[in-house]
Amino acid sequence: MKANIACISGDGIGPEIVREAKKVLDKVADKYGHEFNYNDILMGGASIDVHGVPLTDETIEIAKSSDAVLMGSIGGNTSTSPWYKLPPEKRPEAGLLKLRKALNLFANLRPAYLYEELAEACPLKAEIIGDGFDMMIMRELTGGLYFGERKTVEENGVKKAIDTLTYDENEIRRIAIKGFEIARKRRSKVTSVDKANVLDSSRLWRAVVNEVAKDYPDVELEHMLVDNCAMQLVRDPKQFDVILTENMFGDILSDEASMVTGSIGMLSSASLNDTSFGLYEPSHGSAPDIAGQNIANPIATILSASMLLRYSLNLSEEADAIDNAVKQVLKDGYRTKDIMSDGFELVGCDKMGDLIVDRI
Repeated sequence: MKANIACISGDGIGPEIVREAKKVLDKVADKYGHEFNYNDILMGGASIDVHGVPLTDETIEIAKSSDAVLMGSIGGNTSTSPWYKLPPEKRPEAGLLKLRKALNLFANLRPAYLYEELAEACPLKAEIIGDGFDMMIMRELTGGLYFGERKTVEENGVKKAIDTLTYDENEIRRIAIKGFEIARKRRSKVTSVDKANVLDSSRLWRAVVNEVAKDYPDVELEHMLVDNCAMQLVRDPKQFDVILTENMFGDILSDEASMVTGSIGMLSSASLNDTSFGLYEPSHGSAPDIAGQNIANPIATILSASMLLRYSLNLSEEADAIDNAVKQVLKDGYRTKDIMSDGFELVGCDKMGDLIVDRI
């Protein structure tokens, strides 16, 4: 197979972790007879430095013409970086929001999996962890509060900020269908999370999800209020298979789930449209405080590359090879700084990449 992959290294540790993911993809290509061509493009702070904006129209077109996009991380230190003295629409994160919208990336998949080898890094008690957990958070990505109308006004001498949360039934239906389809490939359970006791948008969400569920009689559906879900994630994470939810709730819950696994440096993500196209990135940020020190954990980005193979290129065997290589490296006792504990061997970002390549 020949595939064109657009690569956004981004800011902070982004270039380091994307380099290791490319290294792993190159090994897969060599072993399985594929050809992956990379097109390096700019977004975020790196794009601001060169073009004055976080995302150019040319970059969007290059991404659209690719089979998939692999991204590191964007942004910098919000208190010291000159990027954050710019208007909000010109800051690094605005580029990512614009790219998601332009590529119609409405479905965000964030797996939260507890590796047996990292159980001791999980902040939960052993009796809660049990034999581990494996969930997928399906977050709607292009609607809701983050994309609604917003403004700040002054009324009677008092400043007031207004953010608008809107969803239509089509936006809800398409992410619900994705959620049920993913559940069918897993353990056939969907937990739809909303705030239907308060919000009209959540009441519509629940109604549409119930409609979609009728087409998936083999998939169990339960509804859960978002505050309860936040509690259940730390009380009994094993109960979840696919968590289906709207944009802001998914943003918060997926970060909570990531920390329950022990380190956000281990968690991949995919953002998909209604074709096989997707953008793949680690769940963590750009960590500017450790950039250039060769101590970042590249595993989340490498696992994102695995998701790219699985969901955009339909190369499940190759994706399994990466996943198994990561598990084997952990089993063999190698750790980056963020997951290091007594009795294991500390390695840097580049060495972790090399070790994973050796086991493919």
